[in-house]
Amino acid sequence: MKKLLPALFLFSLSSAPAQEHTSVQLRPFPRAGYRLLTGLSWPGPTAVQSKNYYLLTLFQSVPAVTTLLSTDTTLVRLTNARMVTLRTAGADCSTNSLCYIDRLRFSDAYIQAVSDRLGKLYTADNALGKLVAEHLLPSGTYQTLSGNSPKDLLVKAWQQDAAGINFAIGVYAAGQKPNYPAIDSISFSVSNKNYYQLVNAATTTIYEESKGTKLFFEPSLTAALRFLEMNEREQAADYEPMAETVNKAAVDRVKTLRWNDFAYTLILVPGAGPDEPAVPLSAMGMLRCRVAALRFREGTAPFLVVSGGNVHPYKTRYNEAMEMKRFMVETLHVPENAVIVDPHARHTTTNLRNTVRLMYRYGMPFDKPALTSTSTGQSQYITNGTLEARCRKELGYVPYRNGKRLSETEAEFYPLIDALQINPLEPLDP
Repeated sequence: MKKLLPALFLFSLSSAPAQEHTSVQLRPFPRAGYRLLTGLSWPGPTAVQSKNYYLLTLFQSVPAVTTLLSTDTTLVRLTNARMVTLRTAGADCSTNSLCYIDRLRFSDAYIQAVSDRLGKLYTADNALGKLVAEHLLPSGTYQTLSGNSPKDLLVKAWQQDAAGINFAIGVYAAGQKPNYPAIDSISFSVSNKNYYQLVNAATTTIYEESKGTKLFFEPSLTAALRFLEMNEREQAADYEPMAETVNKAAVDRVKTLRWNDFAYTLILVPGAGPDEPAVPLSAMGMLRCRVAALRFREGTAPFLVVSGGNVHPYKTRYNEAMEMKRFMVETLHVPENAVIVDPHARHTTTNLRNTVRLMYRYGMPFDKPALTSTSTGQSQYITNGTLEARCRKELGYVPYRNGKRLSETEAEFYPLIDALQINPLEPLDP
């Protein structure tokens, strides 16, 4: 397959963040073939960390950076002070749950102090400069920030990760409302008079796990990961690494295709969650699969992408994408190597975004259109501007560009590279 993606030194026209969507920015294009680092114990919960907080994963995974940050006296002093507040939390906070939680989160002053220090430590030719050049820019994980200077990109990426950690702790420890409370809220009653006991035990565990660290972010990072674990909200790691597991047959087939034989790269089928916990696949999901399978058999595209996570009803054990794939393969007899799953998306915004990510990461053409195939109402919602506005509000960018409408249920879309940008406010599917 010919190389279809520009190299790192070229620039792309990317959709701009929400606050700047009236202008067009030039940003560096990520590097084709860049392999995301996944921490020390991939797969599993470490995938939750690397997908949500990629900069902090790099801080831990790149030895020269780890050494620089863990020996800087200013950052070590900040870290030691944080550990003291955790060690004394039991005596100071007693039965006050929010007191513990406030000690686990990053304060605004702490975030600013680290920001200032990272800015002073950065030089183009030291470990941090190489980190930006060799990982942050090539990965695309902070794509909407990549128009900044390298130093500012580093600082803003830190601030994004810190905000994401605070959000996860706020929702899954303090009980604050997530973006979609009906499906993503905390598992515990924070108003229960004994809830402080769980938070006290968690704080003690986090202190013990972080004791001795010299890295300024690890106590709060550990806190976010532990509360996601306790809430059984580690879905971001499900089925990872997908290119080697649930999508391996399709990924292997990507390398063999003649793309000029197809009008479209793929057909995206968004999930439709059932209302009843005992129902694995909704009637609407079945119907969407059937129509999309017809288009596949006509040779419209070489792949079907089924997209949807463990979403409806609250804490369902069924995964929309996996159930749709099973229906496609076992009932509709679509070849397994023609079905790609996105088992993480929780909204229509991320059905599109995650599909674009898979196109890029799996080496598919980025200059060909793809199709959405879904029910009439959702299809209109995708193309009439409503979803674009929602993407700007919830993601800060639009991950696709609409093309032609082909029917009541099918429409073209073109991928946009901003889809690689991590969303710090959706820890189940960042």
